[in-house]
Formats: sequence, C-alpha cells, structure tokens
Amino acid sequence: MSVAPVAADEPAPAEKPDATRARPDGWWKSAVVYQIYPRSFADSNGDGMGDLPGILPRLDYLKRLGVDVVWLSPVYVSPQDDNGYDIADYTDVDPVFGTLADLDAVIAGLHERDMKLMMDLVVNHTSDEHPWFAESRDPGSAKRDWYWWRPAREGHQAGTPGAEPTNWGSAFSGSAWQFDETTGEYYLHLFSPKQPDLNWENPEVRRCVYAMMRWWVDRGVDGFRMDVINLISKPTELLDGPIADAQRYSPAFVPVANGHRLDEFLAEMNREVGLDVANLISVGEMPGASIDTALAATDPSRRELGMVFTFEHVSLDQVPGGSKWDLADLPLPVLKGNLAVWQEGLAEVGWNSLYWNNHDQPRAVSRFGDDSAEFRIPSAKTLGTVLHLHKGTPYVYQGEEIGMTNTNFTDISQYEDLESVGYHAEALTLGLEAEAVLRSLSVKSRDNARTPMQWDDRSHAGFSEGIPWLPVNPNYVVVNAHAAVNDPDSVFHHYRRLIELRHRDPVVVHGRFALLLPEHDRLWAFTRTLENTVLLVVANMSAAALELPTDQLPDLTGAVLVLGTHGQTDGSTLAPWESRILRLA
Repeated sequence: MSVAPVAADEPAPAEKPDATRARPDGWWKSAVVYQIYPRSFADSNGDGMGDLPGILPRLDYLKRLGVDVVWLSPVYVSPQDDNGYDIADYTDVDPVFGTLADLDAVIAGLHERDMKLMMDLVVNHTSDEHPWFAESRDPGSAKRDWYWWRPAREGHQAGTPGAEPTNWGSAFSGSAWQFDETTGEYYLHLFSPKQPDLNWENPEVRRCVYAMMRWWVDRGVDGFRMDVINLISKPTELLDGPIADAQRYSPAFVPVANGHRLDEFLAEMNREVGLDVANLISVGEMPGASIDTALAATDPSRRELGMVFTFEHVSLDQVPGGSKWDLADLPLPVLKGNLAVWQEGLAEVGWNSLYWNNHDQPRAVSRFGDDSAEFRIPSAKTLGTVLHLHKGTPYVYQGEEIGMTNTNFTDISQYEDLESVGYHAEALTLGLEAEAVLRSLSVKSRDNARTPMQWDDRSHAGFSEGIPWLPVNPNYVVVNAHAAVNDPDSVFHHYRRLIELRHRDPVVVHGRFALLLPEHDRLWAFTRTLENTVLLVVANMSAAALELPTDQLPDLTGAVLVLGTHGQTDGSTLAPWESRILRLA
C-alpha cells in the first residue's frame, strides 16, 4: 500500500495508535486531575531522578485515590535547563525518564485502569538545542523567522549593555533578549536564554506544532495542558515598556500576554488537532488572563479550550505591583472573594479549573493552611473541601493528597530552581538583604513543590535508593503515603471521599455557586444548588474554634452531614480548621 510522505519537520505517524477510546462530550467536567512531576515522583533505577518506569507501580495508588486523569509534566528530550520545559525533541522521551516504550506502557496502564493521560504541551518556546533553533541561527535559513530575531537597538553597538532591542525583562531575571555572537543579532526569550520563543506568526511553525499534537493523540494521549499558551501571540511591534522603581527591566509579560491573535491561534489549533471532535481534555495555562480572556477561550461555541489555569488567586499574597517575591498578608475575604468572582464570571459560559498548587507554586498547606504538627492534617483536609466543592475541574498536585509541606531550605546552595537562583543573585545586586531574600524563597520558591514524593518512612522517603536530585523533606517520617493510606482518617482518605462525592453527585459538578458571608475573616461558607438539591459548605479557616453565625446562614434544621473533616460532628461550633459539607435539601 502507498504511504503519504511526511514533511521533514513533522513527526512520523505513531507506531502504537490508541485514539479510539470513548470520551463522552464534556467528560472532564466531572473528572479530577492528578499532576505527576516525573523527576520527583518515583525513581526506579536508583539514579536519584524520578522516571517513567517508577510511575507504573504507583498507578494502583492513583486508582485507589480515585482520580480520572494524570497530567504528566514534560518527559521530552531536553537539556533540562528548566527541568524539561526546554524541549529539544517533541516526539521522543529523554533518557533520564526512560524510553518512548516506557511512556506507551504508562499510557496503557492508565487506560487499563480507566484513567486518562494529559501531556504537557510547551510550544511558546523550545530549547535552544532544538534542531529548529539550531537552523534558525543561520540568517539565510528558511527557519530564521521561526523565532524572534532582532538587531541591536538603533544607535547602539550589538552585544553591549543597553543594546537589547527592547527593555523587556525575562521571567527568570535579566534581559528577555540574548545576544548571538554568530549572527550579531538578539533572540527573544521570555524565560531562560535557553528557551527561545517560537514565532507563531509563521504558519509553518503552527503547522508543525499541530502535526506533533496529532501524533501524540494517535499514540493514545487524551489531552494537553498547554504551558503559558497565552503568550504565543506577540504584539505587531515590540516596544519598550515602563520600568518600576528598583527594577532594571520592564516585565515582558505585560505587552505579550493575551495577544491580539490568541483566540485565532487557539481556534485553529482546536480545529487542526481535533480537540473538540475527539473530546480531548485541554487546559491553557494563562498567567495574567482576565475573566474576559478566559470566557473567550472556554466558550464552547468558539471551540478553543476546555478550561484555563488562571493566576489571580496565587498572586494575592504579594505586594500590589511587586513581584511574587514581595510577600504580603492574604486576608481570607480577599482570597474567597477572588475565587467567587471567577465562579460568577464563568457560571453560565466557560469552565473553571481549580487548583491550590502545582510544580510552579509552593505547597498549599504551607501557603493557605497551617503546616504545624497540630493543624497540618485538618487544614489540608479543609483546603481540599473548599477547593473540590467549587464549580470546576479540580487538580491535585502530587503529595497534596497526603498534606506535604514546603521544604526547609536555609541556604541558597540547597536550591536547584532556575527562577529561585536567578532571583537570589539579582536581588542581592539590587541591595536587598540576604535574610529577606531567603525568607521569600522559603515561602515562594518552586523547589517547595519539587522535593521528592514521600512514599514511606524508609530512607529518602521510598522515592529512590540513590541520592535524590533534590533533598527529601525531613518530615517524610511522619508525612508519607504509606501512613496516609493505612489511616482511615488521613488527608488521603478525605481527598478520596471528596472525589467519590464528585463522581456520584451531580450538584458538585453542575450546581450553581453562591458565596455567603463574604467579609467574614475566618469562615468560608458557600452553597451549591442544582434544581432541588442544595449543599452548604462551611469551613473554619483558622486555628481557633469558631461559632457558626447560624442567623446569617441558611436554615440548618434537618441538615445532613455529607462529609466532614472531623467525622460525625454536629452543633454550631467548628473546631480549628474543621469543614463540613451539609445537604440542606
């Protein structure tokens, strides 16, 4: 038989297609997604790095938890400058994680257990070691326009300070422009210099991206989480931006995020890859996106994305106008009010994604709860209650289901995260006190979420028989999955019951959300209503007992406890960090 030719930049057809699995329309609305950060999940060969073969024996653990989808952070071929978010080959697995056959085995293992796989899609940028970029470095190449190359600023000598085409700063400190001595020009990188931005204005770039995505769908992948996807549409003109006091550069995200062709590109991607036709799960990570941006991207009639990751709620504990490292208190009314605004904004059209933490955010129980020995468990449970009872698709980050906490690093030498190390160096040059910088890192560094998964109380928490790439949190002796699974009152089993509730009760998926007592500084209360069914959630977000203001809540006469953090409690007093889900009708 004849075989259609494959363009040089397109992947060959998948050898093991599995794209025929039933995916009911909108199935992801009732699903719960579990994120695996592979380098920190489970190490099978003792080299200290988590890998794909390490995931396979843990699939039954995920099945017991009850999750429906596994979101796998990048395992593609990569120099690992930014832990795999700098991709050198989109259609092969980096040897540090295993082989393509290992990934096929993970896909098959998930499907056998009626779970699905969502791959991380990183197409705002590639690695500077990707063959596309290597060819782009030649000014005469047809791929020169696949990236953002620009000459030095007019009147400046290329390669000298201030000669960068704009005054934009990258997310990882320093200029967003890297000088290339070979060609005498600069290329744009919103992140690391080893992560040059792709030029989505070039239709050939888009064509190759869509072909790659179809290749993964044919291989059995059930959807995509799209890294910083709202940065792909750059402005027509690249111009200088304002620079805040005590800063060297203007944040590049401001002129770049949510560009004028974003919706066009997302609709084209959906159409060319068949996201809707195949009922694939799709979520776009969109830093700086507004409700209007999210509405446009998730409106089913526009056929773009299923949902987006927003960032407003994880930016509330920083000084307004400052960076993520400028710490500020977060009053409860501000946090619950922000989530409520998104609930209301996407109530009729679109869909919310729900998350407390991921590989880029510190641990939820340390950030929004209380990670002390006394209250870690109840506060982790209550954070789960609040999140999973909002309307949207919940995301559980590995270790969240057992209440893992921030790490306890005290010296910059302990950090591996590119962003953290870059911030430390730049902050010190700007005259910030070293103690204050380390304090910010201890609270917000991405390494807080990247310490190895704590499986049991053996050496290195059962993560590896070797020396882990990042030190295990010392509290693994107490906080580990083995202990949690064997304790019926653990955080794990509370999450399992929350997931069971979502699967069996349509009001949790489709019910209308209404925030109650928005100004209460300790109580988080809201209802979910679907036809004649009403659930009331009450959560004490503090370390002191709380008397319920029953005169300001719906009538509790005849209320039935559906699920609580403290068992079959009743009465009008909530224990510290206690939460209850009550059925009113």
